[in-house]
Amino acid sequence: MGFLLSIIIGLSAMIPGGNDMIQLAGIQFKVIQNGDSDHRYIWVHGDEQTAKMALENHMKIQEGTAFLVTGILREAEFFGGIIDPNRIFSSEGAKANIQKYNRKWSRAKKAETLEIINRDRDSFLNKILPKNGGLLIALHNNYKGYNVKKEVRNSDEVSIKKDQNPRDFFICTSRADYEVLTQSPFNVVLQETMPKKDDGSLSWAAIRHGVRYVNIETRLGWLSQQKKMLNYLEDHLK
Repeated sequence: MGFLLSIIIGLSAMIPGGNDMIQLAGIQFKVIQNGDSDHRYIWVHGDEQTAKMALENHMKIQEGTAFLVTGILREAEFFGGIIDPNRIFSSEGAKANIQKYNRKWSRAKKAETLEIINRDRDSFLNKILPKNGGLLIALHNNYKGYNVKKEVRNSDEVSIKKDQNPRDFFICTSRADYEVLTQSPFNVVLQETMPKKDDGSLSWAAIRHGVRYVNIETRLGWLSQQKKMLNYLEDHLK
């Protein structure tokens, strides 16, 4: 058994609260469950605090299960280095992610940490992905100019509203959900086709597993807007 594998087994054993925490390669997520709804929610970037506030507030009044990363930075601590938690949901993406953030690591350490991610991934996805046609909702915040127009080339269909800020938008993977969301006052893009290069994003993993996925992307600090978009999903997508 490799040294890093021994560490990850130890970390799993030390996670407190039983079902209150889950982990992927040592990256820990707090679990909030309210009722038996198959709606699932996830927050993966610790620096996107508006999304966290919106989700925590939402779980007080809506049923479902939420998974919240425990860190406060965009990149998670990862065996003495760092990694983007939203770029590890494919082997190809995780390998590129490890290389991007940990260039000084030895080839052996990069290979062993990739093996750990690959070993943990299916079990983690089995916990967070809804069953029976349920919906997985991710919450993100943006800054530094990222907006819906940057997603157009990756999308199969787009519905961009003239009176909406381009930094607030939905990304969805189900055409049926897209058709519903085009009737909303919000920007929305459909991404139902796998890209040639899988960057390890959770959205692409959802497509591979046949899961309905919607990302609510809003400007950092615009809590009221993210709440409105989240409530619209609850009211219109079942």
